[in-house]
Amino acid sequence: MSLLRKPRIALALGAFMIFLLAVIGGRMTGADIAATLSQRADAAIEQAGGGGQVKARFSSPNGLPSRHPVLSGGEPLSEATRARIARAVGNTKGVGGVRWADGNMLTEAEVQAVKPLHCQEDVDALLRARTIRFEESSARIDAASAELIDEVATALRPCLGSIISITGHTDSSGPEPGNLELSQVRAEAVRSELVRRGIPEDGLRVRGIGSRDPVEGLDPADPANRRIEFAVIATEPIRPTPVDTPGPH
Repeated sequence: MSLLRKPRIALALGAFMIFLLAVIGGRMTGADIAATLSQRADAAIEQAGGGGQVKARFSSPNGLPSRHPVLSGGEPLSEATRARIARAVGNTKGVGGVRWADGNMLTEAEVQAVKPLHCQEDVDALLRARTIRFEESSARIDAASAELIDEVATALRPCLGSIISITGHTDSSGPEPGNLELSQVRAEAVRSELVRRGIPEDGLRVRGIGSRDPVEGLDPADPANRRIEFAVIATEPIRPTPVDTPGPH
């Protein structure tokens, strides 16, 4: 009996052939699209300050081309710079979302590109003239900084639900292994104070990078390099998808 006498079978076979052609076509063009996105991302990374240090890989966990890149490298960069790079790549035409491979900044949370958040601007304004201070060679926060931490917590509260990174810095005095440890425990101390003020701990990420990122224009040994930086990053979980399928809405 011919297929013409079995329209359901014919329709099913037709639908299967269309699906198969779509899959083959997607694989044939996916690599080209990923290569184009990679070039655009490289340009965005360069402009955001990560040129030569950060690389975007456009592939899904199963090796297929993807619109959602994984960023690697850039470990010496500050959290604020890494956040700026992630947003720049996410804002690139055709890119669906961004994830850091090392998890240092977002611990595997994916970044949905957004416009800069007002909370970031508010915190930056607070820390522009004042600094969260610590007792010398200690992670104990100076009593005079309690009011500033109150104000930082208030500025961050409207953006709860975002990932908030806390990065500790030191000057270059003393051995670097000790600087790294001190910057880490100081960042952890600030996190504890924010949690006491009602900021959920699961949205806070801490990182100490010692003296390797001094303030631009300052001598690395200048005490003004002893500081805490915050980066507010809006997040939305995404699933890596092939480049020929729509991104998440």
